[in-house]
Amino acid sequence: MIDRVRSGDREALAALIDQKTPQLLAFIEKRMSGGLRRKVEPDDILQELTVSALNGLEGADFTSLQPFSWLCQQAERRIIDAHRRHFGAQKRAADREIGIDRPIGGEEGGGIADLLVASMTSPSSAFSRKQKEYHMLEALAALPDDAREALRLRYLEGLPSKEIAERLGKTDGATRVLLTRSLSKLQEMLSRNSDFQSLLLKRPDRPN
Repeated sequence: MIDRVRSGDREALAALIDQKTPQLLAFIEKRMSGGLRRKVEPDDILQELTVSALNGLEGADFTSLQPFSWLCQQAERRIIDAHRRHFGAQKRAADREIGIDRPIGGEEGGGIADLLVASMTSPSSAFSRKQKEYHMLEALAALPDDAREALRLRYLEGLPSKEIAERLGKTDGATRVLLTRSLSKLQEMLSRNSDFQSLLLKRPDRPN
C-alpha cells in the first residue's frame, strides 16, 4: 500500500487514511488548542485532511517523508487553517491593538502572529528544524514563562487581554504591556538570527 501511495495511487491513499484514522485523530486532537476544540471536532479536521491529501497527492514529495508523516504535516496545515478561520477576527482586533501584523524582518506578507500560530502548533522539531517555525520556537524559549503563556493564550486560545490577565494574576494594562514587549522582543531576536533571515530570502514556492 505504501508503495502505491508513493506512486500516486489515490485509492491506496484513501485506504491508508482509513487504516490510520485512529492515529490521525489522536494526532489532530493533541495538536488542536483548547479554544479550537471548542469550535470544531477532530473529525472535521480529518475530513478536510482527507480531501486536501487526495487532491494534493500528485504533487507530494516522499523523498524524505513516509506517507503517514506527510499526512501529519497535512493535518498540521488544516489545523492552522481552521485556527485562522475561527480566530481571524480576534487576531485582527489584536493586530490593531498591538501592531503584530507588521512584516517579519522585512518580509512581505505574513506577520509575526501567523508565524506564532504555526510555531506553537508544530508537532515537533522533526517537522520544523529547518523552517522558520523552528527559529520562532527558539526565540519563544528565550522569553520568560509568563510571556510565553500570554502569547499562547492570545494567539492559540484566542483569549482577550482581560481574561489572560485573570489567568496570569496581572492587571489588564500590565498584560497588554507584556504582550507588546514580548512581540517586540521576538521581532528583535528574529531580526538578529541570520539563519532565520536567510529563510526569508527563499522564494515562496520553495520548501522552507
